[in-house]
Amino acid sequence: MKKLVSLLLIATLVMSLLALSGCGKTEEAPATPDTTTETPTEEPAEPSEDGTVDIGIVLPTKEEPRWVQDEQRFLDAIGSTDYSVEILFSQGDSGREMQNVQTLIAKGIKVLIITPQDGDAAAAAVQEAKAEGITVISYDRLVTNTDAVDYYITFNSISVGAAQGQFLVDNLGDGTGENLYLYAGAATDNNAFLFFEGAWGVLQPKIADGSFVVQNSSKAVEYMNKAELTREEMGEIIEQITTDWKPEVAKSKAESHITAAPPSGKTFILAPNDGTARAIYDQFAREEGLEIYVTGQDAETASIQYVIDGKQSMTVLKDVRDLVKGAITTATEVLEGATIETNGEYDNGAVVVPAKDIQVITVTTDNVQETIIDSGYYEASEFTGL
Repeated sequence: MKKLVSLLLIATLVMSLLALSGCGKTEEAPATPDTTTETPTEEPAEPSEDGTVDIGIVLPTKEEPRWVQDEQRFLDAIGSTDYSVEILFSQGDSGREMQNVQTLIAKGIKVLIITPQDGDAAAAAVQEAKAEGITVISYDRLVTNTDAVDYYITFNSISVGAAQGQFLVDNLGDGTGENLYLYAGAATDNNAFLFFEGAWGVLQPKIADGSFVVQNSSKAVEYMNKAELTREEMGEIIEQITTDWKPEVAKSKAESHITAAPPSGKTFILAPNDGTARAIYDQFAREEGLEIYVTGQDAETASIQYVIDGKQSMTVLKDVRDLVKGAITTATEVLEGATIETNGEYDNGAVVVPAKDIQVITVTTDNVQETIIDSGYYEASEFTGL
């Protein structure tokens, strides 16, 4: 009996130990949350201790070839200096533009170069930069209605429009009653007003005497006898003919204008830039029997090919290498405390901004080899038919 009791006690003890062992394998304490791995909130970068970012550049979008090309040109230009640069794109969003400026401010920049998406909206961003003692350089487009702009680096925008208008007048000959279709850039862009002002100054006398007949703007017809338009009057016309700088908008407007006022014979088109010029030309070229004269600007590679092919009639070459050089030279002069030389000035609605005006060149089939290829602006291998 004693042996039986002993065996029973041993068996009970063994079963208890096995049960305890099994619980240890299947039950685990819940994991303690790891608070150190939470995603950090986005905040502006802290300025580097040695001020490694000297010049901040904000460009409007990567969706247009012009600004992507400018990015590389800026990097090439800054490479020949002892200064550092950071380039950010706003992607057509004024809110993002503000964030870009704030990011660059936090990185300790001393000079801000900015091409505003919207001239008025950018005022708040550059005011923040100016409040931090940063020199503000408006590049290609003017930031408006603020005293926080120190310099403006630009091609003379009025002369660009004048070159476009003059090309159309030169090809008018002795014609009278010829169709004229007007298009403009974005109503939010001060440059669009300057381009149109330059073109209107050349075209208006020929509109007033009946040589040109405007087909797609009732406001342009209403003001046809006014050699000089007020800002408000230009705005009324531009609202009717704006492309917003977008080829798809230009295409849509061209389609509706062709439907409303079908072109015939010689057809003259004031297109504000190359992207819109190609889109507009492609729509008008679908109509039979037209002799199309269409302007442009920026000398984009696709439009140079259009010029070579006899499609787009002209483009205004604004040698961006010179514009970039002007901006970087001004920025480095500011950093070095040198005297800034300017050759123009622009009223931005709040102050008169000292400017560096860069010369523009009219490119046609007659001089495309000289102005584009021989100058080294583009390589001949990029084109056919030269």
